[in-house]
Amino acid sequence: MLDLLQQFFDFIRHLDVHLENIMREYEVMTYLILALIIFCETGLVVTPFLPGDSLLFAAGAITAKTGILNVWLLIPLLFLAAILGDNTNYFFGRYLGNRVFTRDYWFLKRSYIDKTQEFYEKYGGRTLVIARFVPIVRTFAPFVAGVGSMTYRRFIGYCLSGGILWVSLLTLAGYFFGQIPIVKNNFEIVVFGIIGISVLPIVVEFVRAKMKKKNASA
Repeated sequence: MLDLLQQFFDFIRHLDVHLENIMREYEVMTYLILALIIFCETGLVVTPFLPGDSLLFAAGAITAKTGILNVWLLIPLLFLAAILGDNTNYFFGRYLGNRVFTRDYWFLKRSYIDKTQEFYEKYGGRTLVIARFVPIVRTFAPFVAGVGSMTYRRFIGYCLSGGILWVSLLTLAGYFFGQIPIVKNNFEIVVFGIIGISVLPIVVEFVRAKMKKKNASA
């Protein structure tokens, strides 16, 4: 398990190198590989740890560098993968719901579902748009929408708008800024910066909850 985590961390650290190697080795098949990763992160509640934000940025940057892929084809394909993932998660939540997650698993904790529910209580349907840019919450938001009372008609509207914003903004950011020398030469820092910014809302909410609990018990 520790070795697996180390390999995953190494993959994230050198995401640009690994992704460039994949593009050069698999060429057009890379479209499918990237789409599958995005689908799994958004569509399978057991894979919230996949690097969606940084992967999109890196995909845009390496596409600009190598010219192997076409960014204007990559964006709609990844958008489609994200939407299919969201829909899979939504209907999984609607038809199985809380019956599946009555206890914690090593890869999935009930608290993840509860935290996403808190987002819904605070932001309503906009959660599906906001959550696109928040790891873990991004994975569970469609599931919780399915568990709750959100109709599919309302869900799909937020789903589409959030999906196109997430995929296009991050991929194009990588495509246009990824080859700037300061970004290119510090790609590892940029990747971890993207991860840090994206998890910031979770950290802020965690600190607020702790402070609120501390003040209530004082």
